[in-house]
Amino acid sequence: MSEIANEPKTSSSILTSKLHNGSGSDKRSGEGHDRRIEKKTWTKKRMMMAGAIVVFLAAIAYGFSTTTGGRKLNVDRDKITVATIVRAPFQENFAVTGNVLPQKTVFLDAVEGGRIEEIYVIEGTTVEKDQPLLRLSNNNLELSLINADAQRIEQINRLEDIRFRMKQRALDLRQQMTEMDFRILQLDKRHSRSKEMYDKQLVSQQEYEDVKFELDYWVDNKRLTLEGFRTDSLQMATQLSQMEASVQRMEANYVVLQRILDNLTLRAPVSGHLTAFEAEIGETRTPGFRFGQIDVLDGYKVRAGVDEFYALRVSRGQKGLTQPIGGKEYAMTVTRVYPQVLEGRFEVDLEFDDEIPPGIRRGQTIRFLLELSDPAEAILVPRGGFFQSTGGNWIYVVDPSGDFAVRRNISIGRQNTQHYEVIDGLQPGDQVVTSSYDTFGDADQLRW
Repeated sequence: MSEIANEPKTSSSILTSKLHNGSGSDKRSGEGHDRRIEKKTWTKKRMMMAGAIVVFLAAIAYGFSTTTGGRKLNVDRDKITVATIVRAPFQENFAVTGNVLPQKTVFLDAVEGGRIEEIYVIEGTTVEKDQPLLRLSNNNLELSLINADAQRIEQINRLEDIRFRMKQRALDLRQQMTEMDFRILQLDKRHSRSKEMYDKQLVSQQEYEDVKFELDYWVDNKRLTLEGFRTDSLQMATQLSQMEASVQRMEANYVVLQRILDNLTLRAPVSGHLTAFEAEIGETRTPGFRFGQIDVLDGYKVRAGVDEFYALRVSRGQKGLTQPIGGKEYAMTVTRVYPQVLEGRFEVDLEFDDEIPPGIRRGQTIRFLLELSDPAEAILVPRGGFFQSTGGNWIYVVDPSGDFAVRRNISIGRQNTQHYEVIDGLQPGDQVVTSSYDTFGDADQLRW
């Protein structure tokens, strides 16, 4: 043993010793000092080859699946909705929400401005026609009425004065005419006697001519007096006519001012329910201010906002049907379409056709269906969540075996609150998946 221990080391033994030390193990193989080096199973080259094989096999599987029904997806049959395509009467309509309003509403606007002095009623009461509601005061209007009344009285007095003077002038003229006629009659007789005596040369020519001249004077004086009276009478008649017209205008103005002052007392124009009455004593209101309104309670209408998408399809005379009110549906008719579009909506008024729902009140919400077409036969598919995912361009159709459903292109036309109208792609009796497709992705086939 000592000899072996002292035996000098050869180069091969030194290499073998280094290999053992590099492996970090003291074990030796059965063949002296040599050690077998094991090769790695998953080399980089082998891993790349394996990946290529997997990709190839996947491509083959995908190609096989697309040639035998496309991409498939397993779904829970209990979590989808299947409906049957039918042919049935179809009527296009859409749901609308409206509010109940009185059929007739009268607004209470201030004709004249003023300060509120008295309030006779309160909001929410029932009022009768011509019943006083409140009283305003307006000093300017009252002063205007006083001035107009004073001017009217002054003009009337002037008119009466002219009439009196005309009557006085007529009376004076008759007196003058009476005296002139009497004087002319006397002179005419004297002239006749003077002429007889002058012809017999019993009086001088001078005396005869004096009587004749005096007679001619009074005849001319009477004629001139009559002409002057006629001229004055015409002038005074014209003045009288103008003053009478002026008085009539003043009377009319006075009546208008009285009516304006009467308007300071706001009265109910109709009988009904006083709504939204806004008035406080001491407030000053301008002309045109709206104090409130009176709702005539002998009828109701429904006013609804409609999306502008239907602006060209809604017109007067179209029909509507309410959702059950107290267990009963009520028919309505569009009576007015308002052309103004605000925030993407326009308004329509509808009235109940035959019977008004009992117990309805102002402001109540009414939901109804507005009809856009007459009933007609069509192929129908029930409404469902599928439309939001497909836009109505395709749908899953259940195979006759009932084991799966496949994707099929379709065309959808009109719609109402319950169905879509199928134009192409489906036939009565087909079964389709109508629930939401949000979790189905791009699957071409659904299996369950």
